[in-house]
Amino acid sequence: MPPINAVLFDLDGTLIDSIELILASYRHTLVAHGRQPLPDSEWMRGVGTPLRVQLAQCAESPQDLQALVETYRDYNLANHDRMITAYPGVVELVRTARSMGLRTGVVTSKNREGTSRGLRLVGLEYFIEVQVCADDVTHPKPHPEPVLQAMTRLGADPASTIFVGDSVHDLYSGRQAGVLTGAALWGPFRREELEPAAPDHWLGKVQDLRPLLGL
Repeated sequence: MPPINAVLFDLDGTLIDSIELILASYRHTLVAHGRQPLPDSEWMRGVGTPLRVQLAQCAESPQDLQALVETYRDYNLANHDRMITAYPGVVELVRTARSMGLRTGVVTSKNREGTSRGLRLVGLEYFIEVQVCADDVTHPKPHPEPVLQAMTRLGADPASTIFVGDSVHDLYSGRQAGVLTGAALWGPFRREELEPAAPDHWLGKVQDLRPLLGL
């Protein structure tokens, strides 16, 4: 295996622990619009896919979908800074990777405003070279387009790139893009939930990524 020169990360559930904020935002949105609640497990199945895809199942029209999205985003941003933290060891790892010359990117289904705010809050804004967000692609994860776009913008080679994510959508996207994939088991999903995506590397903790990156 050639040395890894570029590392791409998912955001929610991989770099930042935002899962409870995401779930609280969905719960609030349905209550605010007088809808029947959905179990958290239903929302969790879609973690890693865009907000509009998730909320479409509850929308009665395109206008209704837009209203749901706006309610979600208002609540999410209002509570963002008090509910978001970086996973232990993540900030140090990313900063070290950049200092060693590795290329870095985030590939997320979150919009650019939320992505930049999360990275800035945990101190990673200046250590992530490329952000590929929901706003930037036609076909979101699990389609390979987001990962392919990140590699293009970094000038990275698939054979020496790894995409680290916590959901099957991340891992399928990376696999279809031809890069190495790493399953972030410090996120909300268990190994058995990610096994269908057949990742190249199982990462039980953030530090398990260091030897792969030569850090």
